[in-house]
Amino acid sequence: MAGQPHVDLPAQPRRADGAHPSPASVLAAEIKALVERGDRDAARDRFGALVALLQRRAVRIAFQYLRDAADADEAVQDAFIKVFLHIEQYRNELPFDVWFTRILVNAALDRLKARARQQRWISHSTDEDEGRQMEQVAGSEASNERRLLAKERWAQVTQAVAGLPNRQRLVFTLCHLDERSPAEISAATGMSQATVRVHLFRALRKLRGVLGGQA
Repeated sequence: MAGQPHVDLPAQPRRADGAHPSPASVLAAEIKALVERGDRDAARDRFGALVALLQRRAVRIAFQYLRDAADADEAVQDAFIKVFLHIEQYRNELPFDVWFTRILVNAALDRLKARARQQRWISHSTDEDEGRQMEQVAGSEASNERRLLAKERWAQVTQAVAGLPNRQRLVFTLCHLDERSPAEISAATGMSQATVRVHLFRALRKLRGVLGGQA
């Protein structure tokens, strides 16, 4: 096709489970090949197609962790930047969707940690002001407290998820935040459905244990 750079791509390897690579995996392999031959301009052009393919899903997952649209957008941007900078580390025989999801979850968790540090600093610096304003906000105190408790509870959930082993965190994210079935997770990761269910069971058991202890 006119105007499109020709790239001699290696044949897409079949996954260990015999499945064909996903559209994202095919695009990622093409971008990697362009970067490896030094054609970063063409790689950036193709990367735009990869972003368009994954962005809506990525924002949905990031928002589930961060509960803030602006923070979710920034986490997604962080993840895409990291993917492009490290695309040569992607192994073509692995599902790109899974590799990307791990990077995205780590980006969201990094944003959560940064937000917590900022909130601690703001809370410390405004303690005296809050004391003077107590009477002014008495009418909205109950609703503010409910919102604060909900945020704190979600913070406990995300901290507990961050403490899961990598595979358990990935399966939990794909199932409960990306709303995929065990069969879909199996197809995306190459794990058997039985293995997916084991990781999901262990993740939920661990989360219930952690959150139950904090209730």
